[in-house]
Amino acid sequence: MKLILSYLRRHILIFCISTAFLTLEAVADLMQPTYMSYIVDDGVANADVGQILIYGGIMLGIALFGAFCAVMRNHFASRTSQTIGKEIRRDIYHNVQQLSLENIDRLQPASIITRITNDVTQIQDFINSIMRIMIKAPITGIGAVVLIIIQTPKQAPIMIVIVIIATLLIVLNIMVGYPRFGKVQKKLDKLNGVSREFLSSVRVVKAFRAEDKETGKFKNASDDLADANTSALRAMAMFAPLINLTVNFGIVLLLFISKEQAAGDIGRLMASVNYMGQVLFALAFISNVINSAVRALASSERIKEVLDEKPVQKKAEHPQKPEIKGEIKFNDVSFAYAGASRNALSHISFTANPGETIGIIGPTGSGKTSLVNLIPRFYDTTEGAITVDGVNVNEIDEEYLRSKVALVAQKALLFTGTIMENLSWGLSNSHDNLSKEDESRIHKAVQIACADEFIGKTKDGYNTLLGQGGVNLSGGQKQRLSLARALIKEPNILILDDCTSALDATTESSVLKGLSEMETKATVLLISQRISTVMRADKILVLNNGEVQGFGTHTELLNNCGTYREIYESQIGGLDDGR
Repeated sequence: MKLILSYLRRHILIFCISTAFLTLEAVADLMQPTYMSYIVDDGVANADVGQILIYGGIMLGIALFGAFCAVMRNHFASRTSQTIGKEIRRDIYHNVQQLSLENIDRLQPASIITRITNDVTQIQDFINSIMRIMIKAPITGIGAVVLIIIQTPKQAPIMIVIVIIATLLIVLNIMVGYPRFGKVQKKLDKLNGVSREFLSSVRVVKAFRAEDKETGKFKNASDDLADANTSALRAMAMFAPLINLTVNFGIVLLLFISKEQAAGDIGRLMASVNYMGQVLFALAFISNVINSAVRALASSERIKEVLDEKPVQKKAEHPQKPEIKGEIKFNDVSFAYAGASRNALSHISFTANPGETIGIIGPTGSGKTSLVNLIPRFYDTTEGAITVDGVNVNEIDEEYLRSKVALVAQKALLFTGTIMENLSWGLSNSHDNLSKEDESRIHKAVQIACADEFIGKTKDGYNTLLGQGGVNLSGGQKQRLSLARALIKEPNILILDDCTSALDATTESSVLKGLSEMETKATVLLISQRISTVMRADKILVLNNGEVQGFGTHTELLNNCGTYREIYESQIGGLDDGR
C-alpha cells in the first residue's frame, strides 16, 4: 500500500479535486430520500400539489448537480489512474535498465513483463475505483446510517449490528483473498514464460512437429492459472452474498419494527428503507473494491520487488575514464553464475595487447561467452581481476567503458524499424540527424561487414523496414548488419561472439580481411567454433570446462596443446608437415 500511496501523493491536488466532486455526488445521493419523504409526508398526505412540485423540482436539481459531479469525478479519476500507471511502468522500465544481468536472470524476463503489464493494470484499476467508488461508498454508507438514526431512532441498534457484521466480513475478505491473488500472479508469470518461449522458438517447434508437446505445456500452465483464479474467486464469492443477506435482513427487521408506524410518518419509513438500500450498495461497492484492493496489494508487492532491486554490481566510488588503447589482462579470473554449483570459468590468465586479434575456441559450454561478458562488466568476476589498459574494469566508469567496447552477440539481435535505424545505434546522432561523417562511417562499416550487397538489392535500401528481430532477413544478413552496427561505433575493443557462423566461407573470409584492414585498429576478441576462423588470429585462447588449455599462435598450439590439435584434426582432417 505504501507504493500506491507514494504515487498518489504526487497527484494529491487532482486526487483532492476528484474527492471533492465525489463527496458532493454522495451528498446529492443522500439528499434524495429525505426530499422524497417530504413529498410523501407533506405533499401527498396533505394533498398539497404545490409542495409536491417544489420538492420534486429540488430533487431534479439535486439529481442534475449529482450527475455533473459524477462526470467530473470520472474525468479526474481516469486521468489520475492512467497517469500513475504510466509513471509506474516508466519507473519499472528505468530501474530494470540499471540492473545487472544477474538481477534480471533472477527476476526472469517473463515475470518482469507480467509486472509491467498485468500488475500495473491491477493497480490502475484499484486507484480508479478508489477515486470513483471507494471513498464514495463509506461517505454514502455512514451518511445513510446517520440519517436512518435521525429519522427513525429505534433502528439504531439494528444499524450498529449490521455495520459490525459487515466490517468483520470485509476483514475476512482481505485475509482470505490476499495470499490467493498473490498465487494467481505467479501462475500468470509461468503462463507468460511458456507463451514467450513458444513464440520465440516457433520455427523449431514446427520443424520438430512438437506442437502437441508445447500445447500440453501451455495447457498445464493455463490450467494452473485457471485453478488459482477459481480458488481465489471461490473464496471471495461468499462474502458479497453474506453482506447482502446481512443488510436485507436488517431491512426486514426495520419494516417489522415499524409496523406500528403512524400514517403521517410513512415518508420517513420510505426514506429509511431507501437509506438501507444505499447502505447495501455501499457495502457491496466496498466488497468489490476490497477484491480489487487485494489484487492491487499483491501486485504492488511484486512491483515493489522490482523497484527496490539494487544492481548486484557496485559502481566505483571514484569512477575513472582512462585513455583506452585496448590492452586487456585477465589475472587469475574465476567466475560463477548466481546459484550455480560450479564455476563457469576457473583461474583464467592471459593478455591481449592493443590492436591484437585474439581467437577464442573450445567445445560448447567451455565458457567462451562467459569470458567476454566479463569485459564490459555484464557480470563481475568471482575471483581475480580484469584490467583494461592497467585499470581494473570495476574502477572504470561503466558507461564510459561500454562506449569503448562493441559486442556482436552470438544471436544476431535486430529491432523493429528500418535498416538505417538499426545501424544508427552505433552513432551518437539519431538516424534522422546524420552528418556527412556519420554517413561515411556507416558506408565503410557496411562494406567491411559485406552487407552493402544485399542492402543495395532491397527495394528501399537503407529505408527497408525490418520486422521484429529482423524476421524478413536471413541469418547471415542479420549477422552482417549486427557486425556493421558494431563497427560504426569505431570501438577500441571489439568482441565478436561467433557472429560469422551463418556466413559462407567466402563471405567470412572477406569480412575478416576487412576487419584486419580497418583504419582504426581495435583489439578484437574473436569467438568461433571454426578453427579456420581463429587460426589466422595473432594469438588463440583454447578453453575447455572453463579452464585455459592453451594460449599462443596457431603453430605453437598445434605443437603444445592437445585440445587444440584434436579440434584441428576433427575439422581440417589431419596435420600438415609444416603445421
